Amino acid sequence: MISSILIANRGEIACRVIKTAKKMNIRTIAVYSEADVNSLHVKLADEAYLIGPAPVSESYLKMDVILDVAKKSGADAIHPGYGFLSENAEFSDKCEKQNIKFIGPSAFAINSMGLKDAAKKLMEKANVPIVPGYIGDNQDVDHLAEQAQKIGYPVMIKAVAGGGGKGMRRVNSADEFLASLDAAKREAKSAFGNDIVLIEKFILNPRHVEIQVFGDQHGEAVYLFERDCSLQRRHQKVVEEAPAPGMTISVRKAMGEAAVRAAKAVDYEGAGTVEFIVDGSDGLKEDGFWFMEMNTRLQVEHPVTEAITGQDLVEWQIKVASGEKMPKTQDELSINGHSFEVRIYAEDAENEFLPSIGDIYEFYLSEENGVRVDTGIEKGGEISPFYDPMIAKVISHAQTRKEALSKLANALRKSVIAGVKVNIAFLSDILEDQDFLDEKFDTGFIDKFLEKQVNDADLSHIASLAAAILSRQVTPNNAANDPWSRNDGFDMIYGNSGRASTMDVMINGQSHLGKYIIKSGEVLPAITAKNKLIVINEEGHLYISDQGKTYQISPRIYDDSGKVDAVGQVVSPMPGKVFALKVAEGDDVVEGDLLAIVEAMKMEHSLFAEISGKITQVDVITGDQVTEGQNILTIE
Repeated sequence: MISSILIANRGEIACRVIKTAKKMNIRTIAVYSEADVNSLHVKLADEAYLIGPAPVSESYLKMDVILDVAKKSGADAIHPGYGFLSENAEFSDKCEKQNIKFIGPSAFAINSMGLKDAAKKLMEKANVPIVPGYIGDNQDVDHLAEQAQKIGYPVMIKAVAGGGGKGMRRVNSADEFLASLDAAKREAKSAFGNDIVLIEKFILNPRHVEIQVFGDQHGEAVYLFERDCSLQRRHQKVVEEAPAPGMTISVRKAMGEAAVRAAKAVDYEGAGTVEFIVDGSDGLKEDGFWFMEMNTRLQVEHPVTEAITGQDLVEWQIKVASGEKMPKTQDELSINGHSFEVRIYAEDAENEFLPSIGDIYEFYLSEENGVRVDTGIEKGGEISPFYDPMIAKVISHAQTRKEALSKLANALRKSVIAGVKVNIAFLSDILEDQDFLDEKFDTGFIDKFLEKQVNDADLSHIASLAAAILSRQVTPNNAANDPWSRNDGFDMIYGNSGRASTMDVMINGQSHLGKYIIKSGEVLPAITAKNKLIVINEEGHLYISDQGKTYQISPRIYDDSGKVDAVGQVVSPMPGKVFALKVAEGDDVVEGDLLAIVEAMKMEHSLFAEISGKITQVDVITGDQVTEGQNILTIE
């Protein structure tokens, strides 16, 4: 049995592996970058080693440095988690050559499934159904356009080396093809160093259903049933559940056996996921699913499978890597109840889901009623611009889908994260959406959900409370004794007398007029708060949390001329790097022109001119790091 494991990862997944390893009395070794010196996974591990600066290319992707730490620490094995080196065939091969067990598949299996085009050809030979499309070496633009026309629109362009939604574009008509192809290739080249693409038929009303497979060193493989991961944004999963709604015994068996054939085709060892696109237009059918790709690693959403099967998949990984047979045979596996997982991201759900970066002033995720929280973050931590903005996963389990949904939604409404913007309220709204409750969804659900959301939510009670607090100039020194800072509900009642006042307050960067009452020397909100509010005031910052959504509050600042904003200033909407500048000082622009592109956390955000005029000032150059709100250029 493996007695010591180095976790070649960070954050939530590193903490997750450490938890199971400790349960098995296995020594854990963490690695960390300079940005992660105070991270939770470093604190939880038995040992921890610094491996380089913050950028992943100088730390978490340094194979030789990590292997040196493994040898220095006496690690028997390396668990790669997901992301980073988890699907790197060269790293798997190097571990084997240095007699360190890679907890995952062989280099052969990773290579076989690593490129989407080669994997599809392999799956076709293994009698696994694949989506109709073009997979070929001819990447001439005209040839690709011709193939798309033959397949029939809509089509999906996919980077063959892609993952996480990068290098993917849906194309609805021939008019869109060339621009979409150029964008997909450019994104794929930047993310993977490989701009080769394939084209496949886009399935209308598609659902994303994946099968958890497991293989051991004795040639056996099983499937641990399915997960539905249809709720996605920009091709990245947001909500996952198991089992899949509407699944029948016969379809489950057909998909599971196809996934096992896929795994056995590459002598698969360890945890893997075979992902299928499913036609959800008229119920699930045995001939209505097609292979998309195989992820040769543990998936982010593995906890929902653990919940319904009662199995610890990380424990399975460790036992299989130690040479043992799998803990259960196919006949011994069964489904119990229903489970959901949501991914909490540091992002602004009301501003195109831009990443949010900063310190965590308050961190509380409710674990009431057996809700599970997997995270690598704690109060006092930091969301940096160097890594994926996922903060935590919250998982519920109950006997029915409805009960599991309710349990998870309630937990989210009671959770508080302050310091960065998070998507908790957005997730809660999805879980309570009637169409989702009624199992009416496909991979386009979130786009449709966003279209019907009301953007002008009534924040009068938040603005009123904020104005009352700010008018009293609450500071951290007196916050403990201030009634507005208590973590409890309240209901202010005032009489007919009292002087009414207003204050212009900024709530998450938007201006709101807050009303308050001064009566008998006391400052009271003019509007009664209907919900439980938590006020957090640390280091001069003010946050109000209501029903799982945290608002960042500040008074609105005016310049000497009495104007709020300088007309024509183009600022960065997020911390990041200036990826491209499309204009120079002296250029004339018209409203709608592309001015610059800012990149952060593998996401590009284009900045367009909101007015016509002349570029009078450019404050950055390509490659500059910028902060949120920093001026990029000025139009006069």
